[in-house]
Amino acid sequence: MSAVVAAEPAPRQDEVLTDAALAFLAELHRRFTPRRDELLARRAERRAAVARTAALDFLPETAGIRADDSWRVAPAPPALADRRVEITGPTDRKMTINALNSGAKVWLADFEDASAPTWANVIGGQVNLTDAYERRIDFTDPASGRTYALKPAAELATVVTRPRGWHLDERHLTVEGRPVPGALADFGLYFFHNARRLLDLGKGPYFYLPKTESHHEARLWNDVFVFAQDYCGIPQGTVRATVLIETITAAYEMEEILYELRDHASGLNAGRWDYLFSIVKNFRDGGPKFVLPDRNAVTMTAPFMRAYTELLVRTCHRRGAHAIGGMAAFIPSRRDPEVNKVAFDKVKADKDREAHDGFDGSWVAHPDLVPIAMASFDAVLGERPHQKDRLREDVSVSAGDLTAVDSLDAKPTYPGLVNAVQVGIRYIEAWLRGLGAVAIFNLMEDAATAEISRSQIWQWINAGVVFDDGERVTAELVRRIAAEELANIRAETGAEAFAAGRWQQAHDLLLQVSLDADYADFLTLPAYELLED
Repeated sequence: MSAVVAAEPAPRQDEVLTDAALAFLAELHRRFTPRRDELLARRAERRAAVARTAALDFLPETAGIRADDSWRVAPAPPALADRRVEITGPTDRKMTINALNSGAKVWLADFEDASAPTWANVIGGQVNLTDAYERRIDFTDPASGRTYALKPAAELATVVTRPRGWHLDERHLTVEGRPVPGALADFGLYFFHNARRLLDLGKGPYFYLPKTESHHEARLWNDVFVFAQDYCGIPQGTVRATVLIETITAAYEMEEILYELRDHASGLNAGRWDYLFSIVKNFRDGGPKFVLPDRNAVTMTAPFMRAYTELLVRTCHRRGAHAIGGMAAFIPSRRDPEVNKVAFDKVKADKDREAHDGFDGSWVAHPDLVPIAMASFDAVLGERPHQKDRLREDVSVSAGDLTAVDSLDAKPTYPGLVNAVQVGIRYIEAWLRGLGAVAIFNLMEDAATAEISRSQIWQWINAGVVFDDGERVTAELVRRIAAEELANIRAETGAEAFAAGRWQQAHDLLLQVSLDADYADFLTLPAYELLED
């Protein structure tokens, strides 16, 4: 039996959804979706425990894994030895070319937070990646007439693909009436069509694993890899996975996650934006001590963020894995050099700090930031591909250090609330039109930053936050700000463009996920129901 397709055909869909590929997806679904379902239920149980105790700790049952100095992850393949700068972005045709040409060592080809999962995006991304490997990809911008093509192969970034998280389904692919998890659909189609092709190119099927919440979920991925390699006749250990430590629960299981994936692991990444979202999400009813200030006031020098990143570096290097730093989300302005100067200075300081802290590489969101990040890591690494020899044995992090949110001096502000509403509406509107990575106020926003925005609104209301001027954050205040923002957008875009957009739906959805008494685990779940394809 094969997976069943229920969608209006996307361009070149038949090249991706071959009978053999659909049979592979059906096998993945039958073997692994029941376990996925069990693990999602365990997430809910753990979150209920956090709600009762307002605490997390390192797991006593896995203390032996953490104490055992003998194990290491598999050595990095040559294509992943040097990861000093990684660029992220969706898999549309223009981005595919620009990212591969960017000068970065790695491109995170994103089917997750930077991509709205329209059927055209899901299929088109697979087509674009295969076309890139076959060097038959080009693109002409219809607005400017500019043509884009690939540089010589030796100059191209190594691709590390990020499938969707375990919580998302792909409604256009079903097996026995049930949707295939988006994670298995994205992984399965990419692996089936490209694993052998990548080996022939001297690389391999490399993945970023998002939204992981426990080592049990890492074990599931490892079992998927083992099965997929056997099914497709690929040598065991060919797959390499980098896990995003972007949930607060995963921060307490970094060693265990690497252990479960040790034959396929290549590193961990400090996914800072989703990490903040996860803290708010898990401790949203934990009282004032867990209330985060404006998101832009939470820098990587905050004590609880320093604890998280330094523990990540120590954990990775102890186990022979790469430690990859967080996102520089700034988008350069073509019209305001002063804005660029200030932002570039901040990016440089951020990447200098990461390189000196022991990270082996870091993320940027725009090609213009690649040279800045590269210079920071070149200054520390020199000709070395990484600095795994820096074991950071000076680092000591307690369970409480990771959740010491109340160590921050900053507080929620009215401008911060306005910004959360503005970013939320503008991002969701673009997402509903099929755009997952959107430049808003000179920052590249994706689903992670939108999640922070709506989660902070929810938390500030339910925690009874009061601003310095005495005004309390209420649902009524948020509705008023949202109405004002909608009117501002209408004036800014013009009546015709406003009517052609999805602005009212975006406004309504933001209020739904920010004000409902029942907190939605992910805003992309109700948003997915509003995608039109």
